[in-house]
Amino acid sequence: MHVVEYVGEENVVQVVTDNAANFKAAGDLLMQKRERLYWTPCAAHCIDLIFEDFEKNLKVHELTIKKGRKITTYIYGRTMLISLLKKFTKGRDLIRPGVTRFATAYLTLGCLHELKASLLTMFNFDEWKTSKFGTSQEGKRIERVVLDNRFWKNVSICLKATAPLMVVLRLVDSDVKPAMGFIYEEMDCAKEKIRSNFNNIKKR
Repeated sequence: MHVVEYVGEENVVQVVTDNAANFKAAGDLLMQKRERLYWTPCAAHCIDLIFEDFEKNLKVHELTIKKGRKITTYIYGRTMLISLLKKFTKGRDLIRPGVTRFATAYLTLGCLHELKASLLTMFNFDEWKTSKFGTSQEGKRIERVVLDNRFWKNVSICLKATAPLMVVLRLVDSDVKPAMGFIYEEMDCAKEKIRSNFNNIKKR
């Protein structure tokens, strides 16, 4: 509110904030006090909350992300395995940082999916099998996850639900043009794409 007073109400049309409860309360108060202003929550944060809901409320998402994290944490916690990984992926990484916390989890699943063939080759290779990691109990547990077809099927399911939203997230996080002019249409397109990815089948 201090910012609005500083620049002048006549110079402000819209106020965009985070979605935290205190910001929502401030936004409501601002619109009550200044009827010509509109408060809007941050679109990128809204999409991140959708990703959070997917992970927290859909068991397949929760378990698949946990397994994906186990793979990446195990490999990136060991210098020798990072070198071995990059040998098979031609230097590519499994972890892709995102603009938001929960987006990062799904971007990493996307990387795992893209590099599936490289990972399968690596964990079937003698250099892995005969290493101290490949013969350890923890290493064998990670190997079982990587070689499990059900894990990869679930990765695909997760990405079918989130990839269209990731496209929207990249658009709203871009500085190229303001998001307000296209966000509603893009969200509708994302919903249609998700519905199409699941053959218009609704499961309860």
